[in-house]
Amino acid sequence: MKVKNLTNLLAVSSIAFISGCSTPDPIVEANNLDLELEQQLTQSSGGIGKEYYRLPESNDFSNIPQDPKNPLSTEKVELGKLLYHETGLAQNPKNQAGMNTYSCASCHHAKAGFQACMPQGMGEGGSGFGINGESRHVSEQYDMKDVDVQPIRTPSAMNIAYQTNVLWNGQFGGTHLNIGTEASWKDNGHPTGTNRLGFEGIETQAIAGRDVHRLVIDKIFMTNYSTYKDLYQKAFDPASLNDPVKLKNNGALAIAAYERTLLSNQAPFQMWLKGNYGAMTDNEKEGAKLFFGKGQCSTCHNGPSLANMEFHALGMTDLTTGSYGNNEVINVTDANPEHKGRGGFTGRDEDMYKFKVPQLYNLKDSPFYGHGASFTSVKEVIQYKNAAVAQNSNVPVDKLSSQFKPLGLSEVEIDQLTEFIDHALRDPNLDRYVPEQLPTGLAFPNNDNQSIIDLGF
Repeated sequence: MKVKNLTNLLAVSSIAFISGCSTPDPIVEANNLDLELEQQLTQSSGGIGKEYYRLPESNDFSNIPQDPKNPLSTEKVELGKLLYHETGLAQNPKNQAGMNTYSCASCHHAKAGFQACMPQGMGEGGSGFGINGESRHVSEQYDMKDVDVQPIRTPSAMNIAYQTNVLWNGQFGGTHLNIGTEASWKDNGHPTGTNRLGFEGIETQAIAGRDVHRLVIDKIFMTNYSTYKDLYQKAFDPASLNDPVKLKNNGALAIAAYERTLLSNQAPFQMWLKGNYGAMTDNEKEGAKLFFGKGQCSTCHNGPSLANMEFHALGMTDLTTGSYGNNEVINVTDANPEHKGRGGFTGRDEDMYKFKVPQLYNLKDSPFYGHGASFTSVKEVIQYKNAAVAQNSNVPVDKLSSQFKPLGLSEVEIDQLTEFIDHALRDPNLDRYVPEQLPTGLAFPNNDNQSIIDLGF
């Protein structure tokens, strides 16, 4: 690789040394690999080019996809950031031992790329954290039936702004893909009934999740923690503090606003897209060429978040009760409708066993993959898709996606593709989305006794 204006750079370096400033990184010119990748991106983006894949800055609200009923603002996002991590919202646990011990971030935290670092996320009833969330387990104070877990792997909250309908089955959101599925929206307090409020998926999930996980948002604004009340009054109509329904919903909308800013815009691939050709290694660039070319990954994983809003049956194994290495999965049965993917929500035969295409950033931070956590490395997933032999005998052959077919990748190509996804798509600085402390002073993302020790609070 060549360096532009070497003489000027050396002069700048000398000045920086004398003044005590750090030396600026040299500007690296594009080599043949870069030019080939740029051409590949132009093809896969329908002629748009690199800008099609760029993620906006997290404070560039005008370019972040958002629900028109929940416009982003600095105060709303800051409020949501605190509420998302606030273990003090756990005010209505099934077991009093769970009071003030869990938060939204218990299952979607920065250390795991806003996943759980476990095959099954665990909110109330969990104990411990470990280093990256890998050591959470059932508390001795809880019966298994009262532990808050889901019968499917926790999806990532990264780059969720690019999803109009969320969860593996897309059940949340009263707009876009869920127009026409109204017959599947249940009432009587069922989470999908929240779709009737007319919000997009992220907002709907935040409102529904508040009740599903027994998080009491409204009380926090009536406490002595003035930060919450002050931010609320700046983010929403202050008069709504006197409206219990609006107060609860607005708190959830703030959480959704914050989630929309969780963007992997400092990943090496994103740096490369912005013109830093030295941000990726040659091996990662080869992997990127395969991703957008021979590997056919971009057929489904396209756009800024490398995902889309399609659902495909790839025959992967479902999450099941039992041992996953050092982790135990609980409270999952063969009858869980989540095993049927989109079809479990809509009831339509054509939707059976289809799961939403996931985003691909920061996957390396949580070592479980597929809706059933049936893989423990990105390489295993690529090998699976390369061979195109279904794992799950419950999925009829005629339901498998037309995209599920042998790819003919060599071992070298599989390694290069893995390198691109593992490293070039990993944003190393997700701590910027985490508060330094909470107004309550409680530990987070968990506040049980073992987590407090693990987290060093």
